[in-house]
Amino acid sequence: MHGRATLNAHETPCSVTDSPELPRADDGAPVFPEPWAAEAFALTVHLHEKRVFTWGEWATSLSAEIHKPGRAADGSDYFDCWVAALCDLLVANGIAEAEDITSLQESWQRAAEATPHGKAILLENDPQR
Repeated sequence: MHGRATLNAHETPCSVTDSPELPRADDGAPVFPEPWAAEAFALTVHLHEKRVFTWGEWATSLSAEIHKPGRAADGSDYFDCWVAALCDLLVANGIAEAEDITSLQESWQRAAEATPHGKAILLENDPQR
């Protein structure tokens, strides 16, 4: 899937959908630049609904990421901020270790680099796995 994906607002009945600066379509539904961003959004909604973190924790974490020095002024790295905020909350709440997240990110990067153009990026494509 390429291009922008949307999610109907009624599909995510929680306050995470009210996140500041969340890109939106004309009808108000969240818009995602790539499928991975939609997946990160859905995972965040799910974890929030499961009470892994509160709305206040999420808003604080996302805001901190968005306002870090060096972030894109045009908001083009919004979902990078989103993923970083989610990772921070997972670590802060004892769900994951920072080293494990970093290791997994590196493994996905190696898998992406080892995957031929046009093929699905799979974690098993990581030559170090």
